[in-house]
Amino acid sequence: MSDDSPADRFKSVLTGASRALAHDSEIEVNWTADAPSQSGNTFRVPLPGRSLPRAAAMEARGFADSFSLKRRHHNESLHTRHAPAEPIARACYDAVEAVRYEALGSNAYAGIRGNLDAAMQLRMGSNPITRAESAEDVPVQDALALMLRERLTGQPVPDAARPGVDMLRAWIDERAGGDFDALADALDDQSAFQSLSLDMLQHLELTREERIEDQPDESDDEDGEEETEDDQEGENAGDDQQPSEMAAEASEGEDQGDSDAEREAGEEMQEADAGEEGEEGMLPVRPNRPWTDIPDTFDYKVYTTDFDEVIGAAELCDEEELSRLRAYLDAQLKGLQGVVTKLANRLQRRLMAQQNRSWDFDQEEGLLDAARLARVVVSPGHSLSYKVERDIEFRDTIVTLLIDNSGSMRGRPISIAAISADVLARTLERCGVKTEILGFTTRAWKGGQSREAWLAGGKHQNPGRLNDLRHIIYKKADEPWRRARKNLGLMMREGLLKENIDGEALLWAHTRLLARPEERRILMVISDGAPVDDSTLSVNSAGYLEQHLRKVIEWIERQSPVQLVAIGIGHDVTRYYRRAVTIMDAEQLGGTIIEQLADLFEEE
Repeated sequence: MSDDSPADRFKSVLTGASRALAHDSEIEVNWTADAPSQSGNTFRVPLPGRSLPRAAAMEARGFADSFSLKRRHHNESLHTRHAPAEPIARACYDAVEAVRYEALGSNAYAGIRGNLDAAMQLRMGSNPITRAESAEDVPVQDALALMLRERLTGQPVPDAARPGVDMLRAWIDERAGGDFDALADALDDQSAFQSLSLDMLQHLELTREERIEDQPDESDDEDGEEETEDDQEGENAGDDQQPSEMAAEASEGEDQGDSDAEREAGEEMQEADAGEEGEEGMLPVRPNRPWTDIPDTFDYKVYTTDFDEVIGAAELCDEEELSRLRAYLDAQLKGLQGVVTKLANRLQRRLMAQQNRSWDFDQEEGLLDAARLARVVVSPGHSLSYKVERDIEFRDTIVTLLIDNSGSMRGRPISIAAISADVLARTLERCGVKTEILGFTTRAWKGGQSREAWLAGGKHQNPGRLNDLRHIIYKKADEPWRRARKNLGLMMREGLLKENIDGEALLWAHTRLLARPEERRILMVISDGAPVDDSTLSVNSAGYLEQHLRKVIEWIERQSPVQLVAIGIGHDVTRYYRRAVTIMDAEQLGGTIIEQLADLFEEE
């Protein structure tokens, strides 16, 4: 212990406290310079500094306590099952659930109460509610959460957020003030609290009444009691499920492990234990957005989501194989990488030019202008000259690349897509722009386990989507490029690329973007053809998947704050996307990506 630094000892104690609070001996706590986050059993909390100042230590403890309370008191499966589809309603739904499990710890332990308050004060420093100038600028989810926290714990709204909360306080009190008391009585029962939360969102006119009534009554409590519905399949089959609901489910996803058989053929892959795989935090969307902005219905159904998965690239093969695939990719594309890198440098120059700072000279105060000292020496009576640095506004931005991983992309197209994504992520990281790289395909040809379940269930007419989705995370937005670099080699793996269901993949990527705090969000889709899944198209109407894709694109382009752009490789995507370009040769892909992004960044 004598060789341990104070930070090491603090980390050890914090890990032990987190394990005790979460009732989980597998918890690990790590430091991070990025946003605090939780991934499975790993908590990443802010590094308090070498000298461990009290305020910074409390902030680190606050985030660790919050993650521990979530681990102990929150059932993700139950939470996701009844989550509303409407973006602003989902954001509120997530926010009040976080208030619930934090209130359980805050009310029970004074130390946790202080730690959570310190973490709250830190979060408020970057929250838009502290900068709101009108009610339209106030994020509803934050105002609602802070008011509910005030009611459940007795802690006042932070000073920085009070003006913003006060702008919506009367409106919330009028419509949902009576719901707060009921929520307080159900604090230790997630199922009951969830039901009351949905009622409150209905009173706030953020959800439709019929959507809540249509929800099944079954629920899992935190102790794992039996579901009240015998046939879980009935939740997913035969109902007019909206794709926005599917997006909400996909954002949480199913993090399933691999069996050895999966390496040989996707059809033989066995279902593993499901867990959470999604973005931490809430869904920051445009404030006060009514549910009527969401399409009434998409004529689209999913037979079952039981066999879908959202999975990290590193989980699909071992590290040794990833290294081999990455080396193969690098060797195959040595010539192309130089060309794309030159284009990427051009993009970097454009971005840095927008972020350059300028100076105002001959000011009365500021930094002493050393370049003008000579005139003071020559003319001692001349007053000293100062300069003031002026920042040029540059909106914080995230770019998501959604890459078609279908079988038709095999060979040169998928190789160039992988290397272009790699170079782009590296370039944007240098410029302070977050980048996420995602892929979409299916787990099997010809329907997989979904089709088998449909056949065993009596082959219902028009079952909807009938295949097992596989959505792959190659690089998370907050993950450094150097750590994700190997993952892109997975695209070279034999047997990975199968069929493509573009509409649901687009909703999944879009939902992940909505969960990000950045002010500007860009989604770039790279595809070489229309949606194709033989299993689905053989038992539904012609153009079923294509019609769904069109409706999803129309909704995003009309209603979403996300900027959507598409690149088609040998396929005319301009008939789907408003902003799109088609290239006939995969060799053009790198340059096209760079030019499209450069144009988007230059737009006001």
